[in-house]
Amino acid sequence: MSEFILTDLEFAQLGEGRVAYLKRVRTDDLAQKFPDLPPMTPGIEVWGLFGAAGDPIVLSDVRAHALAGAQEHELETVTLQ
Repeated sequence: MSEFILTDLEFAQLGEGRVAYLKRVRTDDLAQKFPDLPPMTPGIEVWGLFGAAGDPIVLSDVRAHALAGAQEHELETVTLQ
């Protein structure tokens, strides 16, 4: 497995609408970074599917549901650690 290191700008330029990443996030962090999201219970960890530019596409407490969102939007996914 190869590992690539990209800056945020380089990652965003890979292709919004083509690439998304899956990441475990806390609802507190989401609410702070994306104030337009609907209210969420604080302190919960969820799986987030984010576009290459970092905007949330799907949020779910089930990883498989977030990945299904990528398939529905025809996005190639990567997982960040």
